[in-house]
Amino acid sequence: MIKRILTAVVLIPLVLLLVLKAHLYWMAIVAGTVALLAVAEFLKLMESYGVHPLRQVTYVYITLFFVAVVISVSKATPLVETSALIYFLAIAASLTPFLFLTVGMRRDDLRSGYPAAAASTFAFVYIAIPMALLVGIRQQAAGAIYVIYTLLVVWAGDIFAYFVGKGLGRHRMSPRISPKKTWEGAIASLAASVLIGTLWFRHAAAISTWFLQMNLIERRDGMFGLQQPHLPSIMLLSAVVNVAAQLGDLVESLIKRGAGVKDSGSILPGHGGMLDRIDAMLFAVPVVWAWSAWRVMQ
Repeated sequence: MIKRILTAVVLIPLVLLLVLKAHLYWMAIVAGTVALLAVAEFLKLMESYGVHPLRQVTYVYITLFFVAVVISVSKATPLVETSALIYFLAIAASLTPFLFLTVGMRRDDLRSGYPAAAASTFAFVYIAIPMALLVGIRQQAAGAIYVIYTLLVVWAGDIFAYFVGKGLGRHRMSPRISPKKTWEGAIASLAASVLIGTLWFRHAAAISTWFLQMNLIERRDGMFGLQQPHLPSIMLLSAVVNVAAQLGDLVESLIKRGAGVKDSGSILPGHGGMLDRIDAMLFAVPVVWAWSAWRVMQ
């Protein structure tokens, strides 16, 4: 528990500083690095399923993918059209099965080609695309507010699920996949996410003004006046994000349970692996991106 708290104390300020102050291409570089670390852990888990992953080509493809993301966010125009990002991600995702299956054809044991290609394709869609979408959220108007909102809603849900589930949990939610998760913890998680998300947007204008005065953001990165969405819609969004985050946690637990391991890795003291740390975000980020992109396109 002490290691978990100390790791969070160190990482959270760094993450917030990256979101607020660092140039967008640095966020893209960090997102790509996190994605590569998580993909490496995922492919390691696949070995327990009898799959021999296409490691090198997967790492190269994801690296090139994020190089393209970095280049796109480094252009003079800070806001990339949402439709352009959709086309880019659709093309990148469509190419993955063809690329990995082609490489799999070169294996001596043809029976290993398809499982390896499927694992690499899933790794790209499951991990790399959501991390790129996180950068996409930051690119949009009021991007800093939306990214921090996503982090806070996921973190609040995770914290309340852990402590309420540990102290008051009696009814197991998914005993085969994650025995420690309870319905009491899940309900507390949902309530916490809705509360924190609503409060964040309720005070988004004041928070944005403070960030601007502290020279942490530019004006387009904050949320002012008429930009603020209606609170009922934020409450609904926060609930959907929380459910997505909890599903993301369960999906990773399913993968680990099938692999017969407790953690995906050990890179983060007290938290396990990188995939353990971002599993909920991988499902939550696309929800926030879709909602914020829809608002931009209205």
